[in-house]
Amino acid sequence: MSSRPFYNPSEIPSSQPLVITQGTFDGVHLGHQKVLKHVVALAKSKNAKSLLITYHPHPRLVIDPNNQDLRMLSSIEEKAKAVYDLGVDFVLVLPFTTEFSQMSPRDFVAKILVEQLHVNTIVIGYDHRFGRNREGDFNSLVALSKEFDFDVEEIPASEIDAIAISSTRIRKALSNKLLQEANQLLGKPYILSGIVVQGKQLGRTIGFPTANVEINDPYKLIPPRGVYAGYCLVENQTHKMVCNIGVRPTVDGEQLTIEAHIFGFEKNIYNQAISLFLVQYLRNEQKFDSLESLKSQILIDAQQAQSLVVLD
Repeated sequence: MSSRPFYNPSEIPSSQPLVITQGTFDGVHLGHQKVLKHVVALAKSKNAKSLLITYHPHPRLVIDPNNQDLRMLSSIEEKAKAVYDLGVDFVLVLPFTTEFSQMSPRDFVAKILVEQLHVNTIVIGYDHRFGRNREGDFNSLVALSKEFDFDVEEIPASEIDAIAISSTRIRKALSNKLLQEANQLLGKPYILSGIVVQGKQLGRTIGFPTANVEINDPYKLIPPRGVYAGYCLVENQTHKMVCNIGVRPTVDGEQLTIEAHIFGFEKNIYNQAISLFLVQYLRNEQKFDSLESLKSQILIDAQQAQSLVVLD
């Protein structure tokens, strides 16, 4: 199974019919998972393949460029991985541009779903809007399905409402340091993915070397400053870790950094991809009066993190 998203409809193999759903699916939380599992099961029952169409950047960032406050629960790569893990066959990322936003609902269906993807069935939420000025809806899809000969299935209102509520609740919970509530709604630990970059190596001087992680998505929601227990995935291996998000006030730091101390791990992993899974919020970031006091607290954090995190 593929693990990368596709960026062009022409890349999607056309040997089998497609059952398609579309949307932002940010965070791929429990509500999204229910919809995607249904799409996978429906595709199997029709001897078809399942496909999620999603968009980048988020449509709201293009349609309302003055409002750049929106933060994402998942990067495109994180989203694709989570969707593939549910058994979906293909993730197609369409670039959301001003020009794309002006495409009529009929053109979207005719030129993308029918001509390029040869859609067999589209699964859509009762309130889903698409096309220029959000003119397209479930009813227009039903009319177009008769013209172009494909099936349409509606996701019940209750499920769609739950999905919208969950996305808002997850963002709010993360911003309020309620990590366990967010993880419960997500159905998995919150993920921060990035690249390990060279830091100031101050952790090494007090016996706690850290991987300094640079997040590559500028719109990714970074949880509040503090210390987190969790685990990380690096070089296809899982390790327990304790993670600090903050400015390191004890050493007069100013720039926000994300640093993970990986237990029992001493390899050089600069420039490598890493994913941090945040399991529990431990404490606020604080300024200590000496490096010795900081070291004592990190020891407590490390013991707490190791006992809290259970790896399968």
